[in-house]
Amino acid sequence: MATRLEAPAEEPLSSIREKIAVRGVVRRYPARSRRAEPVTALDGLDLALAEREVLAVVGPSGCGKSTLLELIAGLQDPDAGSVAAGGQTAARERRRACAYMPQRDLLLPWRDALANAALALECEGVPRAEARRRAVPLFERFGLARFERARPSELSGGMRQRVAFLRTLLAGRPVLLLDEPFGALDAITRTQMQEWLGSALADEPRTVVVVTHDVQEALLLGDRVAVLSPRPGRVVMELEVGFPRPRHRRELVGDPAFAALEARALEALGC
Repeated sequence: MATRLEAPAEEPLSSIREKIAVRGVVRRYPARSRRAEPVTALDGLDLALAEREVLAVVGPSGCGKSTLLELIAGLQDPDAGSVAAGGQTAARERRRACAYMPQRDLLLPWRDALANAALALECEGVPRAEARRRAVPLFERFGLARFERARPSELSGGMRQRVAFLRTLLAGRPVLLLDEPFGALDAITRTQMQEWLGSALADEPRTVVVVTHDVQEALLLGDRVAVLSPRPGRVVMELEVGFPRPRHRRELVGDPAFAALEARALEALGC
C-alpha cells in the first residue's frame, strides 16, 4: 500500500483556502560599503496561491526570486507590505507552514541517503529509528530503492536531488518552496527530473512555489506561471497553464498552445 505524506491533521493552516498571500511587498538590503547603494530586491510584489496550487516563478538572475521564497518561508521579513502563509503573517508561523528546498541539495556527507531523508523528521523530534522507518517506503516510490545506505558521494546528481526532495516532503508541511531544484543538473537529467517532480507532486499534492530560470520548466510544472521583472522584482505577467497532469515534455513542446504560452512568457522577459 502506498504511503502518503499528509500535512499534520491538527495543522490549522490546512483549512485556509488561500495558502499564500504576498501583498505590496518591498524588500531592501542595506549598502555593503560607503560607496555602494542600497539594493531593492522586490518592489510592490503581489502574489496569491490557492490551496494545492503549484506556482512557478520565472525571472532573470538577481530579480529577487530566492528572496521571495525566503520571505514566504519566514526566513526574512518585508520592509513594506505583508506576507502570509495559511493566513499567518508572523515569521514563526510562516516557518511552521513551509518546507524550503534550497538550490543545493545540502546532503550531509557522513549520513547515508536514508539518514539524510529522515533528518527532517528528526528535527521535529521524531526518534531516529522511527524517522527512518517512515522514510523507507518512499525510497521505492521515488526511484531510490536499494540506495538507502548509499552516501551522497555515491549518488548521481538526480538521485541526490530526489533525496533532498524526499527530505523536504517528509517534513509534512502544507507548503513546499523549491528554489531552482534542478539548476545544477545536466540537460538530460534535468528533463527527466522535471517529469519526475510533476508526477511526485500529483501523488503528494501540496501548495508549491517553484523558482526557475527556465520558461519551459515553469510551464511543465506550474498551474500558473508568474513572470518577474528585472530587479527590483515585481510581477509583470501571470499565465494560466491549462494542461492536465502529469505532463510530458515530448507531448507538449510541439503543441501550439504550449508554444504560445512560452512565447508570451519570453516576451514578458524581454527575450
